[in-house]
Amino acid sequence: MTRQPLTASQTVGPFFHDGLLCAELHRNTLAPAEAVGDRVRIEGRVLDGDGQVVPDALIEIWQADHQGHYHHSGTDDLPLDIAFNGFGRTGTDAAGAYWFETIKPGRVAFDENTLQSPHICVAVLARGLLNHLYTRIYFADDPANAEDPVLRRVPVERQRTLLAQPDSEGGAGVVYRFDIVLQGAGETVFFNI
Repeated sequence: MTRQPLTASQTVGPFFHDGLLCAELHRNTLAPAEAVGDRVRIEGRVLDGDGQVVPDALIEIWQADHQGHYHHSGTDDLPLDIAFNGFGRTGTDAAGAYWFETIKPGRVAFDENTLQSPHICVAVLARGLLNHLYTRIYFADDPANAEDPVLRRVPVERQRTLLAQPDSEGGAGVVYRFDIVLQGAGETVFFNI
């Protein structure tokens, strides 16, 4: 049997904007009015290594509901909030900006004895990237961050890149600011998963 060489990795091609960033695939609002939980809005920009905005990045988020229950999970007895699906997708605009309206997630089990701090999982895809980048959004004003087993593994001086800062109070609840820096000074911590 002859072993074939691997196909070379390539960056995302010219179809990216039309194929993945079309308006029909956007889901900025994860929590309609009937969803249970504290409303939050996440706003931010995606920046490259030179601090320039990335106008066509794709941001996907997934999270637990207010009880710490993932919509796809069947591992506990908590009832599903059928109004909340826990998944969102949007592209950045010409200013590199994105936003999501959701709820603050509940704490999710890390293992049998440990709970994670409320967080939102994030995937980033953009031209020039060979693979998705994965990170998390933690809420800077949440006291449970001090005991989160994942956040504690990140060097203290880099943890701030994972913390969404409360910016204001609005009709959608608390507005949090979370910029994603792809490389260079202030680079967001990305996880190798």
